[in-house]
Amino acid sequence: MLKKNIVLIGMMGSGKTTIGFKLAKKLNYGFIDIDLEIEKFENEKIFDIFIKKGEKYFRKIEEKISLVLLEKNKCVISLGGGTFLNHKIRKKIRVNSFSFWLDWKIETILNRISRNKRRPLAFKLSNNELINLYKKRIKFYKMSDFKIKCNNKNKNEIIKNIYTIIKNESSKN
Repeated sequence: MLKKNIVLIGMMGSGKTTIGFKLAKKLNYGFIDIDLEIEKFENEKIFDIFIKKGEKYFRKIEEKISLVLLEKNKCVISLGGGTFLNHKIRKKIRVNSFSFWLDWKIETILNRISRNKRRPLAFKLSNNELINLYKKRIKFYKMSDFKIKCNNKNKNEIIKNIYTIIKNESSKN
């Protein structure tokens, strides 16, 4: 297999952590969830960091931790929903990783987000504001190496799709 990392990107609620963990097991790679690493580093939940210290502070910590962890090899890395918007992080991903956008219809994302009140950006946003956030982020997500259309697929089908792409890429090298 590849020595490169596999980076999962997409909106909050797209399944990056769940799929990333299972994909890492299948590949025998390490698994890193950037949000969990930030929580460990700050000794606080993401939601509390946003509330107490603000998004600007959070994004600085997110950049610092992401750039360090992206140096690793043979890891599946789950980024936060807004992490891929950062130019420095996208540039680092291009060097040592393949990025996969877990693309869902916005209706699916809205449904998932509405059931989870722990998402700091979504907590105070209306559906229209979340749709606008999605539209803002989608142009960055389109910069990923691969787009995985997830609607009408279960977790195992999504993982199999990513795995097949990785196998094809590793056979090219």
